Amino acid sequence: MDTKTTEGVKVTVTANYLPDYSSPVQQHYVFAYKIHIENTSEFTVKLLRRHWFIHDATGTVREVEGEGVVGQQPVLESGESHEYVSGCNLKTGIGKMRGTYLMERLVDGRQFKVTIPEFVLIVPYKLN
Repeated sequence: MDTKTTEGVKVTVTANYLPDYSSPVQQHYVFAYKIHIENTSEFTVKLLRRHWFIHDATGTVREVEGEGVVGQQPVLESGESHEYVSGCNLKTGIGKMRGTYLMERLVDGRQFKVTIPEFVLIVPYKLN
């Protein structure tokens, strides 16, 4: 589990390998990750956009950017949290992801970036 707090917005990530959806013979490795976003600030915030960098073991980096997360732009009042699950595929059994969310304080419209902590995507048998 990896956690990072930026301007009172705490992001926690856990990742898992999905062997039933993967095919190592075809260099296709699928991972799921769960993101927990908690607003520990005193302001109500809205998640506007996401920006990801996805790295694999060959040095390939994919960049993904877009509105919201899994079709939502959650609004979090102070003390509230939002959780979602998403996934990615790699051509290697080892990789990592990192990124940012663009958030907005609703009280004054101030936008700021929240760091998503870097996390490792690894096939469990690679750890042996």
